[in-house]
Amino acid sequence: MNTPDTLSRARILLGEASMNKLRDARVIVFGVGGVGSWCVESLVRSGLCHITIVDDDRVCASNVNRQLMATTETLGRVKVEAMRDHLVTINPCVEVIARHERFTAETADAFDLDSYDYVVDAIDSVPDKMLLIERATRSRAKLFSSMGAARKLDPRRIKVAEFFKVSGCPLARVLRQRFKKTGTHPARKFKCVYSDELVPNLGENEACERANGSLMHITAIFGLTLAGLIIADITKDKQDVRPAAQSQV
Repeated sequence: MNTPDTLSRARILLGEASMNKLRDARVIVFGVGGVGSWCVESLVRSGLCHITIVDDDRVCASNVNRQLMATTETLGRVKVEAMRDHLVTINPCVEVIARHERFTAETADAFDLDSYDYVVDAIDSVPDKMLLIERATRSRAKLFSSMGAARKLDPRRIKVAEFFKVSGCPLARVLRQRFKKTGTHPARKFKCVYSDELVPNLGENEACERANGSLMHITAIFGLTLAGLIIADITKDKQDVRPAAQSQV
């Protein structure tokens, strides 16, 4: 029985050389919730074969409205394990390292970020997010980060910008303020996915420190955009070999 070519449409668009680069790339995603789970899904469906997913949480009922692996059948399961089991149904050959732990000051040294090509930050905690940004921007890996996706409704307001150019996002503002206060800072520039949609009647610190309402059509776009940034970076040297359109005479 022939193995079906599940990546044929991706190969038509990207070409064999880019598909090989995507296959060989190593990505680590911190946080597989409403943003990170969709990023991981898109990368594996696009041909990524080496991915590490990090999250210390279990699936609960409030996750079902927006997190890819969260269903009534996975309630109570470790998120990274449920996500890993789902990913191998897409590609049985994918190498998924599922780390059921949290990235913190106590665990940070256990993560060899230099062994990855890309780091995806989809962490909610401000202190942990700051530490990951510091560590990732000092590693050889390229960092892409998600800012706040909660309490947003308008997908047209989702954008991409370099961290210090993000505007209208309370989480990004709080991070920059705390970096300044602590005297630390990212070692190099990195791109963020964010929304500048106004969050009414909610202070900046409150917006960043407690659970807020969120919907899949926003969190998924954040995650898919992060995946798109990685794919675009991997394929940036791809030559456009499509035939030029014939002029009409």
